[in-house]
Parts: sequence; C-alpha cells; structure tokens
Amino acid sequence: MRIGVPTEIKTDEYRVGMTPAGAAVLHADGHEVFVQAGAGNGSGFSDDEYKAAGATILPSADSVYEKAEMIVKVKEPIEADLKRLKDGQLLFTYLHLAPVPELTQALLKKKITGVAYETITDDRKRTDVGSRRPHVSARRSLLPAQTERRPGCVVGRRPRGFTE
Repeated sequence: MRIGVPTEIKTDEYRVGMTPAGAAVLHADGHEVFVQAGAGNGSGFSDDEYKAAGATILPSADSVYEKAEMIVKVKEPIEADLKRLKDGQLLFTYLHLAPVPELTQALLKKKITGVAYETITDDRKRTDVGSRRPHVSARRSLLPAQTERRPGCVVGRRPRGFTE
C-alpha cells in the first residue's frame, strides 16, 4: 500500500500522523511511505530520520495526496485537506464527525473510507485513545479490507526492543 503523511495544517497543530519508527515498520512490511517535507518538524522528527526509515520525502502536500492510497493524519481534515483528498482514498485520523455534519457529507461525497482513531476498540469495546500503552492501540489499528486492492495494513507497531 502507498501511505501518505502530510504536514498538519490546522492552526496550532504540530503533531505528525506517523513517526519515523512507524514508517520503518511499514517500509519493512513492504509498504511505500510518502512524507511531506518538514511534516515531522513540529514533533522533533527530521526529514533525514524519515529517509533513514525508508520513507520517500515529497515536496508538497499535493504530491503526498496524489501518490498515496491512504492518508495518515492527526486532526480531522479541513477545507484544504478535503480539496486534496481523492475519490475513494482511505483516511486514518481523528475524525470527530459528530459536531461537523458537513465534514461527514464531504467525505461521503468523495467516497472516502475514514478510520477514526477514537473509534478503534479492543475486544471489550474499550477505546485506546490516550492509552498509557500506545503500542496496544497501534496493534489494534489493523485496517479492514475495503476492496481487493486494499488488503489492509498495520499503521503502527511496538518498536523493537520496547518493554513495559
């Protein structure tokens, strides 16, 4: 799968949708990861760290959205993101759709498959958002197959050598 990580553009948002460690896991699993130049700067990750993890650095958000089958973000898409999303793309982010019905309609119109972090649950239907054990939440983020072209992928995984 081709996975894109654009720079967050919502005001006062400095996080990034994927760390270099996450990019390394995906790259090792055979996925292509495209990161917008500077996307990790606000979180303290350099482009060189993403390159070392096997990601390809692209110059603009437009190029990331164009290349990727799946977009990984932190915040719900705003107008500029919505314009860049391609029909049928997969979006993995916090969506917070309840207070913004217009966003729901815009995503439906483009046939976006949205996976919201806040809806990923364990077998007891508990969410792991904000979990003190983020590797558990990452492991539960296996994306279901939406079509035969999208067999799913793990977006994050516990780093090698991590111990509780």
